[in-house]
Amino acid sequence: MKQSVNNVITADEMMVFAASQLFKDGDVALVGTGLPMIAAYAAKQTHAPNAVLVFESGIMDAKASHMASGVGDFPLVHGAVKTSSLFDSLSLLQKGTINLGFLGAAEIDAYGNINSTVIGDYQTPKVRLPGSGGANDIASMAERTVILVKHQKRKFVEKLNYLTTPGYIDGAGSREKYGLPGQGPEKVITDLGVFYFDAATKRMSIESLHPQVSLEKVIEETGFEFQHIPEEIPVTEMPKPELLQTIRDLDPDKIYINK
Repeated sequence: MKQSVNNVITADEMMVFAASQLFKDGDVALVGTGLPMIAAYAAKQTHAPNAVLVFESGIMDAKASHMASGVGDFPLVHGAVKTSSLFDSLSLLQKGTINLGFLGAAEIDAYGNINSTVIGDYQTPKVRLPGSGGANDIASMAERTVILVKHQKRKFVEKLNYLTTPGYIDGAGSREKYGLPGQGPEKVITDLGVFYFDAATKRMSIESLHPQVSLEKVIEETGFEFQHIPEEIPVTEMPKPELLQTIRDLDPDKIYINK
């Protein structure tokens, strides 16, 4: 039996809701675990029932019985249209089939470039990170991408320690110069707000801030200047109670939300 909704929404739930709204009905989306997975399931249960969800492991359009802990976790196989391989899932990018891809980041810069490789010198790092996985492929070839990341100054940096995954590289025209077919990052969604990339410069700009989040807090947690800050910054849309409950029901054990 579903519980009544507590309308006090958390930062993680705001991120999931904002991400879910970027799904279009019929999208073929390459989805990772964590908050993007919950956003994808929420979209399929509401406004995008015909979205097709693909996981890097090759599991395609599953009807997972409960929240998976990884892209190869057994619950993801339940009801899947196809179970294949990483080769097949990334081949869909090469074919131009993937409309939407989700990315995380250890560091992100003003042009949406991502570091997930190393902090410090590459040869003698302070921290060695997991690396690209499929992120570079997704960012390079998916029609559009969305980046979900916690908003901290150590993550939002002027200069990356290492460029793992391209956004708009060094500004307008860069993706075309390097022959990248994907359109580049569409949005950055954080626990503080939603951000987009200015059409002329391709630098990150503020679209909206989540309820109770101040501009001062966002500037404090960002290591670069935004291209554009509205004079009156919109507040990010809140989910209706029914949708908020759907999001919570998708992760009842709080595997990813409210960690």
